[in-house]
Amino acid sequence: MTHVELTVDRLLQCVAEIHRWCSSRLLQMNPHKTQFIWFGSRTNLQNLTVLPRTSSLTVTHDVVQGVNAVRDLGVTSDSELSMQNHVNKVARTCFYHIRRLKQVRKLLGPDVAAKLVTSLVFSRLDYRNAVLAGLPRSAIPPLQRVQNAVARLEGRLGPRDRVTPTLKDRHWLLIEQRIVFKLCLLIHQVHIGRAPSYLRSCVTASAVMTSRPRLRSASSQRYERQRTRLKFGERSFSSAGPRAWNSLPSSLHELTDTGTFKRHLKPFIFQQAYQ
Repeated sequence: MTHVELTVDRLLQCVAEIHRWCSSRLLQMNPHKTQFIWFGSRTNLQNLTVLPRTSSLTVTHDVVQGVNAVRDLGVTSDSELSMQNHVNKVARTCFYHIRRLKQVRKLLGPDVAAKLVTSLVFSRLDYRNAVLAGLPRSAIPPLQRVQNAVARLEGRLGPRDRVTPTLKDRHWLLIEQRIVFKLCLLIHQVHIGRAPSYLRSCVTASAVMTSRPRLRSASSQRYERQRTRLKFGERSFSSAGPRAWNSLPSSLHELTDTGTFKRHLKPFIFQQAYQ
């Protein structure tokens, strides 16, 4: 039995066990709201011959459809984890709200306009943006165009006016820096012991590494980056998180209050973004 066949067999057994557990408690699974998806590189997915990527699985007489993209907690993930579907969807939704805001911008004061922009646009740009860490630079421009459009709306700029002065005046981090900010904040939560256990298990502090007791890094507050064989692995939290955290000065590492950490972190990243 091949690795793919073994995976499919284990998946069917697992779902069957869940079905029996639900039946014993008078619960019913809904196959019409259940989907499955294969994740992998383009080459591996093309070599998937045991079960086509978009075929179906039969589980206890119910048919579960295969898809190329799934949505979980507001994040759309495709088979290759390129996140392009998610980026495009966020950009479309944000531009929709920007167009609506343009219609009433003249009727709004600056404070009200800023609050609407934060609640309707920036809340979507920042929602779970840590999953975008390590993406190719070609994947981020749609979201950066959204932020530029907001700057034109806020600053009442023309289509040919430069948006950088407005971004700096509003003290807005660029999209890539907003992702770094989120990663650093997550590692900070890990560092002070307030992060969920599944996040704490992803990273290892240099101070607890038994293999380097006499090295300078053993006494620092840095975290070890997980070694990866492929470039794709650098997108994982265990690699991207420590990389972002280790780039910060030790004065930020020593802060234990989250509010204080955020107040000092943003100016540091902002200065790097616009230097």
